[in-house]
Formats: sequence, C-alpha cells, structure tokens
Amino acid sequence: MFVDQVRIRVVGGTGGSGSDAFRRESFVPRGGPAGGDGGHGGSVILKVDTQLSTLRDFRYHAEVRAGRGQHGQGKNRTGARGEDRVLRVPPGTQVRDQESGEVLGELLEEGEELVVARGGRGGRGNVRFTTATNQAPRTWEPGDEGEERSIELTLKLMADVGLVGEPNAGKSTLLSVLSGADPRVADYPFTTLEPHLGVVSLPGYRSFVLADIPGIIEGAHEGRGLGHQFLRHIERTRILALMVPLDGEDDPGDVHARLQHELEAYSPELAARPHVVVLTKVDLEPDLEPGPVVPPPDWAPEARGVFRISAATRAGLAHLLEGIWETLVDSPAEGPEVGTEGRGSAHRGSEGHEEAVDLDDEDEWWGGEPL
Repeated sequence: MFVDQVRIRVVGGTGGSGSDAFRRESFVPRGGPAGGDGGHGGSVILKVDTQLSTLRDFRYHAEVRAGRGQHGQGKNRTGARGEDRVLRVPPGTQVRDQESGEVLGELLEEGEELVVARGGRGGRGNVRFTTATNQAPRTWEPGDEGEERSIELTLKLMADVGLVGEPNAGKSTLLSVLSGADPRVADYPFTTLEPHLGVVSLPGYRSFVLADIPGIIEGAHEGRGLGHQFLRHIERTRILALMVPLDGEDDPGDVHARLQHELEAYSPELAARPHVVVLTKVDLEPDLEPGPVVPPPDWAPEARGVFRISAATRAGLAHLLEGIWETLVDSPAEGPEVGTEGRGSAHRGSEGHEEAVDLDDEDEWWGGEPL
C-alpha cells in the first residue's frame, strides 16, 4: 500500500535526575559531595533511507518515545544517556509541526537526519552545588522533560519528469513501456490509484526518473477526483510531460488547456515549469505520422516540444525520449539531478532489490526498472 502522508506524536526522553550522594571512604570521615549528573534523554530522529518509497510503516506508530536518561550515581558518576529513536523515511519527506504549521525541514539525501524531538537535559548532582560556604550540599536537580510534539510527514516523490494527463491518457502504459515499471493498466478511468516511479535509460550512459500520478480531471485543484492529493508528487520534478490522447473524443487543444488550467490553479510555479506535450495513441489516427510535430500547434506555444507516439506499437518513442532529455539538460536544476548511471547500472527499488538494465540491443534501447 502506498502511504504518502501520516501524523505521529514524537516525545524526547526525560533527562535523568542528579544524585545527592556523599563520599564514604576509609580515613575520610568528612567526605564531600559525590553525586553525579543525570544522563540526557534520547532524541527522536528522522533519517533518510533511499530503499524506502512510502510512509506506510508509520501507520503502526501513533506515538514514538525516545529513551530516558539514567539517574546520576555516587562517586561522581554521570548517568547513561537515553537511547535515541531513529525513524527511517524515504527521500522527499517534508516534516511539519502539526500545531504551528511550521515546516521543520525536508529530507532529501541518503543519510540526512533531522531531530524532531530533543531529549531533556540531565539534572545536576550535588557536586555542582558546592560553594565556599556550603561544602556539603544536599541539593540536586531532576532531569528536564524531553520535547513533545505532533508532526505531519508528507512524502513528495523525487523524479525528473512528471507525467500529467486525464484518466486513460496512456500515462501508465507509457511508463511501463519505457521503464519496465508495472503500474495497473486497464481500459477504464482511474486505473492508476497511486503514484509510480520508473527509471528510463538511454544510450550514452544517460537516465532519468519518470513519475506517473493518477489522472487529473476538471476541478482537481478543488479536490475532485484523485489527481489533487497526488499533485504534490510532481512538485519536485524538473519538467512535465502533458499527455494528450488522439482518440477522437476531445480536441487536443482543449485537453491541453484543461491540464494547464488545473496546474495553474494548484500552483502557478508548477504550471510555469518547462513541459513537453505527448500526443498519445497515434496508432488510432492512420493519417498522422509518429514523431516530432513541426511546427508545433498554435495551442501549445510554451511547449518545449510536441511528439506523437504510440505506446502500444512503440512508434515515436525514440524521438520523445531524446526530446525529454534535451529539455532536462536545458532546464534549471531545481529538482533532483538528472541521473547518469547509464548502461547496465543498477537502480535500487522500493523493496530494496536491485535489477540491472541491459541496453545492448539497440532495437530495444529504452528501458529501466521501477523504483
């Protein structure tokens, strides 16, 4: 199950109390204070693990508590620090304080950490309270409580290219053909119920990550359909590929305008991102040739390229992939870096497995694997 948003309660460990012990040694009848400090409480820490691609494990953790610090002891011994609780999260996780709405941080790179609930400070033992006028203090401090807050974790997938289209535009079919990913494909709307990622490999040691999200319908920015809740997953992409089917049901210009309108209503910044237009199902139009559309149609003046393709017959895919790559290279690197792992490289999957992609067959030179 794909889970991209969860809320949990995190509690830092309480610090240990200081000790009020005194020295009791032979030949030292008036031994001084010897109470050690309490140990600091443990912290709750989020850490990026690139083998993860969902937040589903957090469904079973309504509250997470770090370890308590141990109390100080005699002979000026400090209590042990409480154990930290390290929670693994996938890259692209945004952390927000649920009460204040403040964004605490975003976790993007492997091994990156964020402390979300610090442990309490350990209390001071009576050694700390010795003064010139009080050589045998009985004063000590209890440990401080750890931080406690409710946080919201939101996953925004890390991809280079986001596929955007209405239901049954052919997004999932294209992803499966290009990358080897296995999204559900059927001839009815909203076949895709959750996002899918796939790695697309090209000749010359080039690769990029493609994201497919559920279809967008008119009014998606207001919460209609399934597209709205998943639009966040293309916020970090460098470019978009707007999928427009040539199935004769709607005018391609009207479909393109609807997609642009929904993107603009959701996020003007997202709508302004570089994009290519992919005219799918060209095999249903025998009078049209697959490949680049030159000059581009009047209804797509901002597009970096317009391509007719058929995922079913694979016609036009070579031109499309080269056009996407050129657009990625020319686009600002605000999102994830374009991959260069290349031929035969292994990309780690969502369940921790690896699969090598062999591209030696030039007739089948597109390929990859699901993330």
